[in-house]
Amino acid sequence: MYIKPSTTIRQDYNGFSKFCHELDEPVVLTRNGEADLVVMSHEAFRRMEARNKLQSKLVVAEKQIAEGKQLIEHDKVMARMRRKIDAAKE
Repeated sequence: MYIKPSTTIRQDYNGFSKFCHELDEPVVLTRNGEADLVVMSHEAFRRMEARNKLQSKLVVAEKQIAEGKQLIEHDKVMARMRRKIDAAKE
C-alpha cells in the first residue's frame, strides 16, 4: 500500500493525480502522521465497484444453487450479458 502525506496533494495536485493514475491502486493520505483518506483514480474506483457488484451477485447465485433453485442455461446468460454490455457502450 502506498502512503503519502496530505501535503502532497496540496503542493502538486497534477503530479499526485498522475501518480494515482499510473499506480492504479489506492493511495493512503496521512494527516499529522495518521492515516486520514484513501484516494484512487476514477478508473480504479469503477473497477473496484464492478468487482464488488459481481461478488455480491455470485453470493446470491451460490445461495440460489444451495437452495436448489432452477438455473438459467449458459446461452441465455451469455445473451443477457452481451445485451447489457452493448447497452453500456451506447
